[in-house]
Amino acid sequence: MVAVERKRITVSPKRQITIPIEFFNKLNIGKEVECLVEGNSIIIMPVNTDNSFFAEEILKDLISQGMSGEKLLEEFKKQNKEMNLALNKYLDKVDKDLKEGKLLTTEEIFGNSIK
Repeated sequence: MVAVERKRITVSPKRQITIPIEFFNKLNIGKEVECLVEGNSIIIMPVNTDNSFFAEEILKDLISQGMSGEKLLEEFKKQNKEMNLALNKYLDKVDKDLKEGKLLTTEEIFGNSIK
């Protein structure tokens, strides 16, 4: 079962909220968050512009293939760019589905990756 942390926060007259510092730090929130509406809930998620997880996986794979030097660098740049394009295409599809009124659950959007 997923542990749930809960805190009541105030909404200002301008519809603004302050994210509790412990949530902010725990989720490593940067300059942006993304909001989703799921049923009767608003889900606020950090925008992860750091694709270091994918970068590390791409590098591991290329090194395991015996690449090094300039060839490694060129192939890494190519695959990293392709990964970013694929992620953006996927996120565009999710946005389109949401705008068309297709209510998706977080599990439908992210699979079982949210724990």
